[in-house]
Amino acid sequence: MKKIFFITIIIGVTSMLGGCRSSDLKYYNNSEPEFNLEEYFTGSIKAWGIIQDWRGCVTTKFDVDMFGSWEGDKGKLQEDFTFYNGTKQQRTWSIVKNKDGTYLGSAHDIIGNATGESSGSAMNWKYSMDIIVDNSTYKVRFDDWMWQMNDGIIINRSYIKKFGITVAELTLFMKKN
Repeated sequence: MKKIFFITIIIGVTSMLGGCRSSDLKYYNNSEPEFNLEEYFTGSIKAWGIIQDWRGCVTTKFDVDMFGSWEGDKGKLQEDFTFYNGTKQQRTWSIVKNKDGTYLGSAHDIIGNATGESSGSAMNWKYSMDIIVDNSTYKVRFDDWMWQMNDGIIINRSYIKKFGITVAELTLFMKKN
């Protein structure tokens, strides 16, 4: 009985803390430098990332080579991942800028469409995807935050959620070449 009570308390506290992480995009309205998706994701970009489990332990390290291009309100972003265990993966995003300034994104492993919106120096993407962990597939939700920094740097934090609870976090640092 004590074990069930303890687990219930842990889940409740985790849910509350997870809710605190989701920032309101309006908070960044006047922050600089301004995030410009089309400008930043044109040309070559190098990135370095880690994935941490729910305990904060780094489980995965990877590098990414990206190349983006835009024609009007339509963009493509090619991502070539090299994981430190030797695995390679590719993803090609198709992105559309809507008339209201929001974005829709799609890729072969994204379920439905990703939705994105920016304000000031920040951008937030939300999407679902299936991820494979230890030969099992899990449908998870990404709450993906990017912040434009000086000197062509973007810091990206993704909160990976299952049943609304953050089960992993992804941190990525990007630099324009």
